[in-house]
Amino acid sequence: MAAAAGAQGCGAPGRRALYFCGSIRGGREDQALYERIVSRLRRFGTVLTEHVADPELGAQGEQSAEGDRFIHERDLALLQRADLIVAEVTQPSLGVGYELGRAVALNKRILCLFRRKSGRVLSAMIRGAADGCRFQVWDYEVGEVEVMLDRYFAAYLPEQVVSSLDPTT
Repeated sequence: MAAAAGAQGCGAPGRRALYFCGSIRGGREDQALYERIVSRLRRFGTVLTEHVADPELGAQGEQSAEGDRFIHERDLALLQRADLIVAEVTQPSLGVGYELGRAVALNKRILCLFRRKSGRVLSAMIRGAADGCRFQVWDYEVGEVEVMLDRYFAAYLPEQVVSSLDPTT
């Protein structure tokens, strides 16, 4: 489990537009976990990319009549609107890596969640980008994802958490 050491002093309170990244075309093995993450993130703001958790969305991704260009442009516009990016990075995904790179270039606040017990090794380009404040990588286990998100938001966006914590959600 990761610690939130040095959390104070990094946050900007009141941010509410959240962009969730998770694998789509890279594999949908974690889709149920994505649903849990998106559900928890709703406590802290508007999740701009809830579709990533949609159980109807398969590994072929969206079948938009407008095509991949439309999806790319739409998601980049959402990424620009976002105040915070939360990415589940255990399932390798070129798209998630691309989104994270763009988010870094946009100077966005980023939280990456990785399950060490998955048997995978997180890319050095992700773990190595962690600076302890704007870009964080937290290791966790499936059973503690909600607790980890609660800890992150309590440490980095405390004003928002005080009014939104409800043990029933």
